[in-house]
Amino acid sequence: MGDSRKPAVEVTDLRKSYGEVTALKGVSLTIEGGEYFVLLGPSGGGKTTLLRLLGGFIKPTKGRILLHGQDVSNLPPNRRGTSMVFQSYALFPHMTVARNVGYGLRLRKLRQKDIDERVESMLNMVGLRDYGTRMPYELSGGQQQRVQLARALVLESDILLLDEPLAALDAKLRKDMCFELKHLQEKVGITFVHVTHNQDEAMAVADRIAIIADGELIEAGSAREIYEDPVRRFTAGFIGENNILEGTIAEKDGGTVVVDVGFGKVSVKERSQSAKVGMAASFSVRSERMRLLDKSERRNGRYQALPAKYREEIYLGLVTRHLVALPDGRELSVRAVSDIDEAVRFELGEEVLVGWRTEDGKLHLS
Repeated sequence: MGDSRKPAVEVTDLRKSYGEVTALKGVSLTIEGGEYFVLLGPSGGGKTTLLRLLGGFIKPTKGRILLHGQDVSNLPPNRRGTSMVFQSYALFPHMTVARNVGYGLRLRKLRQKDIDERVESMLNMVGLRDYGTRMPYELSGGQQQRVQLARALVLESDILLLDEPLAALDAKLRKDMCFELKHLQEKVGITFVHVTHNQDEAMAVADRIAIIADGELIEAGSAREIYEDPVRRFTAGFIGENNILEGTIAEKDGGTVVVDVGFGKVSVKERSQSAKVGMAASFSVRSERMRLLDKSERRNGRYQALPAKYREEIYLGLVTRHLVALPDGRELSVRAVSDIDEAVRFELGEEVLVGWRTEDGKLHLS
């Protein structure tokens, strides 16, 4: 096992190029021991490249990788103390479940008695206690993924790398497996590094999330920080349903800036002291934080507000989306719990005022 006093993963200025194509552009990050860490981003953004660099399946063009304090930048996968779970189940179709799980232990030439004991224990842990004699084709997708997890975990590596492990599952099974993965990680207590493009999946399992796009680390933080308080404009646009408006900083006043969006001015809390009058800026407001204001709310001073015209209502079951158009044609989305006030109805083209609490607007300078 690695040194628990050191971070599990330390990556410094990591770069990977394929000819003239740069897949990773100087990424630096730290992952603590026992953390469930998710690399989240759009397809082709570099997250799988980063995971494969951690596992030793490819070598970096530049930069350094430390695993539990040891420089492994140029070591092969079998000398890194990591195990990998792939997007495809990669099970041997001619082997039973038990033989699949014990495959790596046989390569290490352990005694058969020890292999049997560890395989039985691991199958029990992943909820497949009575499945050892079955063949892969007799299993569901979720069960096959559990077998692959057991095969990786039975090696007792310090770090488990998961490359889109739930991508092949349907939506309901993926949701169920998210909870199983999180509980499993808490049981074994090792570091999980999980790649996905699915935001719901990332939010369900992660202690911390790193947003990776265009080969760069955009930002990192807890799931709540990434969702509720994104620093970068890209993060605000990528995570969840956000309304983003661009404008110019017109005023600064005691930790608040006034952003001119062309047809109105709104106040936004300043994140740092780097904003300057005249600077281009954007701000975001989550759709569930926006409201179509009634007369009393317009007067109480708690809300920032902009004029709009009502465009459409979209019923989605638990919530209803209200789409409104700003004077310049930009569209905003307001999400509210369905039927919370059945008396409130809006007509197409009706003039409305869309608003949000000042603290719910998040300023983005990059």
